[in-house]
Amino acid sequence: MSPPKTLLSRRRFHQAAAALAVAPLAACSTPLPLLAAAPSASNNPARARLLESAQAHGLAAYRGLSDINIAYAGQWRPLIGRVQPQVVDAGYRGPSEERLLPALGINAQAFRGPSGRKQVYWRRGPGEVAVWFDGRASSDEGERTAAAVVAECYGLFLLGPLWLADRQLPLEMRGTERVHGRLCDVVDAWLRPGLGRSALDRVTLCIDRDDAVTRRVRFTLEGYAGTRGAVAETDTFEHRRLFGVLWPMRSYEEVVHPLRLPAHDWHVTGLDVNRGYGIDAVSGPVFSGAAAAPAAALPAATAA
Repeated sequence: MSPPKTLLSRRRFHQAAAALAVAPLAACSTPLPLLAAAPSASNNPARARLLESAQAHGLAAYRGLSDINIAYAGQWRPLIGRVQPQVVDAGYRGPSEERLLPALGINAQAFRGPSGRKQVYWRRGPGEVAVWFDGRASSDEGERTAAAVVAECYGLFLLGPLWLADRQLPLEMRGTERVHGRLCDVVDAWLRPGLGRSALDRVTLCIDRDDAVTRRVRFTLEGYAGTRGAVAETDTFEHRRLFGVLWPMRSYEEVVHPLRLPAHDWHVTGLDVNRGYGIDAVSGPVFSGAAAAPAAALPAATAA
């Protein structure tokens, strides 16, 4: 099923900008309240459901990946760049080549846009982030913080339950909801540290009752001042199993709180794994060594 198409008026833009500007004040009505007490330990049904989904996505094969090399192309929805210009960064965030080293918590991104090239290096844990525009390092804290959130979120979007399965997190079952007509079990996670450089975020997975595929990820955005208090969600489509892992070939992101606002559609254009490079190949202003070549073109589609 295709993501919804929405036309946004000038009036809607002003409503969205005002709502996001006061998002921290609206925390009491958020669908993922940060002040809600986390369970003291993961409840067993939630942990079991998360692991079941991770296994459906290819957990054993994923644990054998040293590096993931992926390319994306996509389109920003109208007005989102005017509401969140530093996160969207539409002048630079066009098609991308991205490199993940899962065991090290590294996501690195190389974007091409109408304004030039943008390179991002993010490492979870130590919270290391670096950003370059056309080879020049940025010292702007807003640019760096926004880039850290984006890089981390794209690992979550791509990997879904695999991204969470090996972490010791408070987890809780939250009933069910339908995602594009499919009944899904809802699992909530409290993520500390949060996405990017935040102290805490909450993440929800909507896991298909029939096949255990994670169809939707909902998440808070506390790591950047301009999105604090907001909640967004990403739906995934057209999953394919390659290298033993189930990957979403298409994704659609939407802000859902404090106002619903379509954000971004994107799709995978290339994918390969296990080239065997290390940190040095992805931590500078360009990819180097074995990380430099574009992600391999996808083979013809086969059933997952």
